[in-house]
Amino acid sequence: MALDPSRRFPLMCITQDLGPMPPVEQAARLCSAGARWIQLRMKGAPQDEWLAAAHKVVAICRNYGAICIINDSVEIALQTGADGAHLGHKDMDWIEARRLLGPDRILGGTVNRTHEAEKAARAGCLDYVGVGPLRFTRTKKDLAPLQGFDGIRTFLSVLGGIPAWAIGGIELGDVPEIRAMGAAGVAVCSALLRNGTINENVGAFLNAWPFGGADNQPAQPIAIAPNAGES
Repeated sequence: MALDPSRRFPLMCITQDLGPMPPVEQAARLCSAGARWIQLRMKGAPQDEWLAAAHKVVAICRNYGAICIINDSVEIALQTGADGAHLGHKDMDWIEARRLLGPDRILGGTVNRTHEAEKAARAGCLDYVGVGPLRFTRTKKDLAPLQGFDGIRTFLSVLGGIPAWAIGGIELGDVPEIRAMGAAGVAVCSALLRNGTINENVGAFLNAWPFGGADNQPAQPIAIAPNAGES
């Protein structure tokens, strides 16, 4: 699949709807702090606003050598040249999404229930999945049933080896147990943006789950255009 092991960064950073700053600025600051994987999530945003923000986030990620995934939209991923798309169970069918994306872009899917993990394993077209939610989070509306660590272990056991990132209220202290159970990483949102200390927050997660892939070089800061935070 398209997600090379050398780019399976353990920390997946998800932009926050109605966060403390616009999503483009979130992406820029996360990348500047060392993040190498950004998932742009803009649920409910107008299409033109979403597309404009996605173009900017893709450019930022390219400058840092970071992966850029578009949540919920294969169309925007293709229009902006993003690395791929992430789809939930209410979005486009995974097999159809793979057909549209082709073999060279990354396709991720959300797994909230055991039957969805089984479906992901059968589909044979996903590069990775997000499994959870671990615990309650206000970041996402219509939250699926909480899984806890035992639920995530169950998902991992039936995914047939698909790399999985735990998601849903992830905190720094959860990293050791999630890593020990065999997940590929953690997908984090609010814990990275909390208190405005993005550099420190991202650095703490990166230190907790260091990555030894060939592409694991420190990110270099780039100049952010005056309107980079607009979307």
